[in-house]
Amino acid sequence: MHCARPNDDARIWRTPEAVHVDLRGLEPPEPLVIVLRMIDCGEVDDVLIAHFDREPIFLYPELIDRGWTHEIIASECGSCASEVRLCIRRYAA
Repeated sequence: MHCARPNDDARIWRTPEAVHVDLRGLEPPEPLVIVLRMIDCGEVDDVLIAHFDREPIFLYPELIDRGWTHEIIASECGSCASEVRLCIRRYAA
């Protein structure tokens, strides 16, 4: 999966696999609020890859309540080594 952030400093970008959002450097609860807004407002079809500084444990019950699953993605590229990437998927109907 391609994880590189565009060179334009965008916090949100699309790849063929998913919508990505870079939440690194934001203070809690802002990352949680942004993810929930994105899925609640329909900004994400089925898959969101969220890039965090640390594991967002308080986000997990909120995702489950909204019908989304989550899985930590192992880093596969050098630029992603200092982050936690979370794959957030809508439950299959």
